[in-house]
Amino acid sequence: MTEKIGLLVGWEDTFPAAFIDRVNREPGVRAELAKIGGTPVGFDPPYRVLIDRISQEIQHYRLHLKAAALAGTYVINDPLWWQADDKFFGFSLADRIGVATPRTVLLPQRDYLPSIDRERSLRNLEYPLDWEAITRYVGFPAILKPAEGGGWKNVSRVNDMNELLRDYDASGSLVMTLQEFIDFEDYVRCICIGREFILPIRYDPRRRCYLVEHEFMSPALGQRVVDDAWKLCNALGYDMNSVEFAIRDGVPYAIDFTNPAPDMDYHSITPHYFEIVVEEMARFAISCVKEEKRPNRRYNFGDFLPGGSRADELGPVARAAASAKPKKRSSKA
Repeated sequence: MTEKIGLLVGWEDTFPAAFIDRVNREPGVRAELAKIGGTPVGFDPPYRVLIDRISQEIQHYRLHLKAAALAGTYVINDPLWWQADDKFFGFSLADRIGVATPRTVLLPQRDYLPSIDRERSLRNLEYPLDWEAITRYVGFPAILKPAEGGGWKNVSRVNDMNELLRDYDASGSLVMTLQEFIDFEDYVRCICIGREFILPIRYDPRRRCYLVEHEFMSPALGQRVVDDAWKLCNALGYDMNSVEFAIRDGVPYAIDFTNPAPDMDYHSITPHYFEIVVEEMARFAISCVKEEKRPNRRYNFGDFLPGGSRADELGPVARAAASAKPKKRSSKA
């Protein structure tokens, strides 16, 4: 019997075709672009595994994926957790599990729905905000960015109080965070697959481009980056993610790590890393089929909190930890 792997995508062209071609060279498994129409209650899902790279923008897909997971399909990434997460929770979790992060403050949204009566509905909200205390804690310059979403949208650098209040007033109904700006010496973006495979890539956030440069980190720094990326993905329960670190004074600060549909485009991540990512993504999806992987019945972050079963676990024994080559907990380099 041939088991099916379905792929949900948006505009991307290069990854889907390469991934489907690679999976379809494996006997007993077939990959295709998933087709989703009307979904009856109690349906029998046609796909053993579904890989989701677009439901954050298509609500119909997200609701279908939750029902598919309930019916036993293994969905990458878990749609229930993906829908529940936010970036501020991620920073709070990172702090709890010992991953370095910039000083961050969650801010109330500037505007609300017209039906909100500010005098009656916002009685629990501190007003006015203590901007002096907030900025004294975070410092300037700082980054003002949404607490949810991604893609560099609605992100600004603010250098003083006037710029902060100007950009905050323009944020509308978005819930924003104010975050310490890390004046980094180096920057790393890790593509993470299956919670075990960690591929650190040198990245230039100013030009927004990946750099094929191996051995750019010391062994100790490379190991810490891999371990911290591993801890974050395992605590959050993401099988597909990218984790970004800004490195200052030898310390990797986790800047962005809730990216469940990471960039896997041939022209973006470069041909070198594209081949690696396609191969590892295909291997992981195939292993989910062959190992009859089922949806999780619980969420993972509690294991890493004080008293949790994995609170003292430091992370993987990575392969080639000093370089930007693939890293995973296996012995094969």
